[in-house]
Amino acid sequence: MPRYYTRVCNFYYGKHSIKLVNKKKTLPLNQKKEISFDQIEILTRKSKKRISINQIKNLSKSLKKKINFDLKKIKSKKKNFSNFNFKKLPNLLGVLNLTPDSFSDGGKFNTKKKGVDHAINLINDGADLIDVGGESTRPGSKAISESLEWNRINKILKILIKKKIPISLDTRKSRIMNKGINQGVQLINDVSGLDFDFNTISLLKKYKIPFVIQHTKGLPETMQKKPIYKNVLLDIYDFFEDKIKLLRSKGVKHNNIILDPGIGFGKNLKHNMSLIQNISIFHSLGFPILVGNSRKSFIRDLSEKNDSKSRIGGTTASSIYLMMQGVQILRIHDVNEVIQGLKIFKKIMNS
Repeated sequence: MPRYYTRVCNFYYGKHSIKLVNKKKTLPLNQKKEISFDQIEILTRKSKKRISINQIKNLSKSLKKKINFDLKKIKSKKKNFSNFNFKKLPNLLGVLNLTPDSFSDGGKFNTKKKGVDHAINLINDGADLIDVGGESTRPGSKAISESLEWNRINKILKILIKKKIPISLDTRKSRIMNKGINQGVQLINDVSGLDFDFNTISLLKKYKIPFVIQHTKGLPETMQKKPIYKNVLLDIYDFFEDKIKLLRSKGVKHNNIILDPGIGFGKNLKHNMSLIQNISIFHSLGFPILVGNSRKSFIRDLSEKNDSKSRIGGTTASSIYLMMQGVQILRIHDVNEVIQGLKIFKKIMNS
């Protein structure tokens, strides 16, 4: 029997969505009437078929059981954690790179005053959490020592936490995670998918802290050298499912887990576009979805804007699309501009 996957699609947003849910013509995502859907796509490695939610009852008994199992997770309410409020859509994770060589803002905020001021500005602009990183993982970058990474972030981390600014720690190293957790960070964001440091999972189990599982193919040094997938969408879905099973077997029982498909991390333009266009497949895993679309290379490839700072329009457009697919968290550099775009879109949809 083939392996089946469920992707919800044909979303409605705002007042129109609420009316359709009340009339039982659509199903709400995560028990939020403001965003709902009336179709699903049933995928295998060899086929895909789109049907309306009213046609589910006509499926075979075994397939109907699988689809309804997925729909239960898709419709389930997400509990808040790490200063994220899943009653709203989307939450924003503001980016603070304290590095000299990150792909879009390296060297811009890596002094104490500039870093602290930028974090405060991001929060004032509307970010829910600040993602602090001291090691660049841009394509082609090499790992740095633990001491160098910690020296880049330590003082600024202390100041921000003292100011009660909610912090996510962007690191691949368990000892950096341990130090950050003891200072008071609220989320661990490991771009390696918990694979870089074999001590990471036991540390996450010990502290029961929320964390992000990101998919990355290979290491930053080589990840963009002709990445190959059998099916990028389903390969990454299987990666997440296998990783969750591994975490459960290791004793990580809580559900404060976020899934990030890793746009640009071992993916070419075709891979990135497939993931963005079909991002709603990951709702059937039952965890909040995070997408780092901000200033990414797919915007350069589609708009021919080489300067990363000139990609705000592409970031905003893709952010609106991702919100309409029910993505709960966006990792964003230009928080003020993206919030403005989302706010205007919401006002138009609800007027």
